[in-house]
Amino acid sequence: MTRAAHEDDPQSLLHAEGERLARRLAQTLGSGELDVARAHLLGLSLAVNLVNALIPTVEQITRHAGRPLHAHLVADERGRAVIETVTPDGERHTRLPVDDLLDSALYRAGRLHPTVSAHLSEAMTGSEHHATRALAACLKSAPVLDAIRRQLTALLQK
Repeated sequence: MTRAAHEDDPQSLLHAEGERLARRLAQTLGSGELDVARAHLLGLSLAVNLVNALIPTVEQITRHAGRPLHAHLVADERGRAVIETVTPDGERHTRLPVDDLLDSALYRAGRLHPTVSAHLSEAMTGSEHHATRALAACLKSAPVLDAIRRQLTALLQK
């Protein structure tokens, strides 16, 4: 896919962010070939779930507040995924790079948050069902939810 086509496809943008996260997770959590495959699945799942939860949440919160914003995934000038909010008349409101969202939700000072690390380490072992439960626990953990709350506040202010 060409860069221009890649930038026009939100799912490709999101997939690329999940791939980048997966590489980071594989370096941190894995050591063998099977670990790389599991880290790949976790990275993609985290990126997709966090972004796909944040976008409709922004729209719902702003609609209920009486100041509706539309949120969508676009490419920035580097071709990286960005969540952009726009007013009903199409004026850009705020932007949040997806890599910043993922970093703030999962990492503290460049290292996986201990709670996140524990859940993701659990997700690296056992069956797919076990991994799914550990991934869900990670997404519902306090550090991830607190980071999402902070990012929502930043997106909604201007």
